[in-house]
Amino acid sequence: MSALTPSVSPELKVLMRKLRLGQLTATLPERLALAQSHDLSHAEFLEQLFSDEVTRRDSNSSGRRSKAAHLDPHMVLEAWDADAKVTYDKAVWSELVSMRFVEQARNAIILGPVGVGKSFMATALGHIACRRRIGVHFERADRLHKRLKAARLDASYDAEIRKLIGVDLLIVDDFALSKLDATETADFYELVVERHHVAATVLTSNRDTSEWLAMMADPLLAQSAVDRLKSAAWELVIEGESYRLQEKPAIGEASVPPSRRPRT
Repeated sequence: MSALTPSVSPELKVLMRKLRLGQLTATLPERLALAQSHDLSHAEFLEQLFSDEVTRRDSNSSGRRSKAAHLDPHMVLEAWDADAKVTYDKAVWSELVSMRFVEQARNAIILGPVGVGKSFMATALGHIACRRRIGVHFERADRLHKRLKAARLDASYDAEIRKLIGVDLLIVDDFALSKLDATETADFYELVVERHHVAATVLTSNRDTSEWLAMMADPLLAQSAVDRLKSAAWELVIEGESYRLQEKPAIGEASVPPSRRPRT
């Protein structure tokens, strides 16, 4: 720090901590120097200072919401590989990124083969929602079904299903990867019916929606749920190469941590 940079007195630091503005002390000297060099008014200086604090609090709040939603912190929109060898409808993706589908309580179904970035895109949507203070819950389908089965044993099922029904944006990853038994099919039906036109749901799947019915134990419940889900859904199909092939090690390759590329 330059000797000309204004210092922050101990008394001011104490007052800022009492007002819960202690984090501002890290940037305050630079802001004071900027105010002096640019001849800022008191109001302009305060605007910049408080803008720093709002940005910091928003960032921290978004981080806490993303963690509570169980979102991978690395799968944010800014980290998407622009050179990815995948194709998809950019107009549909732009619509989903706008979050209008959440405001309208519609759904998104993201389909494609293994490794093309379905989970990454779904997670990125979750992060965008968290930044906008939208309630999000992300869970892999198989773990969700296991958790609901366990909840039946300790009498917490009603509370768990209410949470899933009530969240603004529910993201279920790897849906219908394996067959759903009668209980799992009933849970899927319950979630879809109760959230229909009430809250938004994002599903990723390696299987086309035409294959889903055969993966569920009860054809009638399955058809009713899938019909409702699809009737209010944007569909994004991703095609291309798997990233996992690019992560395969080679002889003589430098020892570096594996890159975090979009995954299924």
